[in-house]
Amino acid sequence: MEKILDLVIIGAGPAGISASIYAKRAMLDFVFLEKWLPGGEIANTYEVENYPGIYNVSGLELSNHMIDHAASLGVTITLEGVDQVDLSGDIKKIVTPKNTYYAKTVIVATGAAPRKLGAIGEEKYIGRGVSFCATCDGALYKNKVVAVVGGGDVAVEDAIYLSRMVKKVYLVHRRHELRAVKTLQEKMFTIPNVEVVWDSVVDEIKGDDYVSSIHTVNKVTKEELSIDVSGVFIAVGMDPNSEFLKGQIVMDDGGWIITNEDCETSLKGVFAAGDVRKKTLRQVVTGVADGAIAVFAAEKYI
Repeated sequence: MEKILDLVIIGAGPAGISASIYAKRAMLDFVFLEKWLPGGEIANTYEVENYPGIYNVSGLELSNHMIDHAASLGVTITLEGVDQVDLSGDIKKIVTPKNTYYAKTVIVATGAAPRKLGAIGEEKYIGRGVSFCATCDGALYKNKVVAVVGGGDVAVEDAIYLSRMVKKVYLVHRRHELRAVKTLQEKMFTIPNVEVVWDSVVDEIKGDDYVSSIHTVNKVTKEELSIDVSGVFIAVGMDPNSEFLKGQIVMDDGGWIITNEDCETSLKGVFAAGDVRKKTLRQVVTGVADGAIAVFAAEKYI
């Protein structure tokens, strides 16, 4: 068997970065793995106003600050996705396309990915008018008409952000009440070029080479509506990136990993931190807290 590490951290969002900082300070021997680009979903957020000590910052700036902090301590992020794991024994096995790692403990901080609508045409037009990231793609729709689908914080934030550059934003929500925090709602309702389409779902996205319209159905009146738009930004929630762990640790029906308050999963030596964990609040501040707690618990376990 190859070298046995103290810890493998999977996922380089805020929870994973926080874990790496605490692991480095604890002088643990660890590997830090990330499948895509470090920073997590927060890097796609236009504005963060609720992180203590930082009054106003873009999500990308905040994630870059965290990455730089970890790097300043000597943390290296290894860009390798995890293909499979065996977490059942005292020594955990983590397999990537390039390497196989063995460790006494594992922290899963793989976060969550945007949920899709399941509408006709959605898959066809991804990258051709359908987007899951307003801050990434919003500038492409300057002076055009777009739709945002959803009613939570992200959807309302996206509508506010897009309203600054597009001609008009339709916010399509399946209920007659938004789930977003009141301060965001109040801000959005003052913007003249944002119109809410209440009680409605998008069941089809249409176009030729690119998106040209959406078809909505009002769930209360059954009225059907076709709205001409150039872009559709989908913000209807997240699904956990936990597929690779199914059958190994206990999750709820949605695939969120169940832990105790110390971020311990159903398997000894395996911890979950951040948005992939079943929890009541998924925010940057709770993610970084999870990362610290998970390392502290892992260190005690070792």
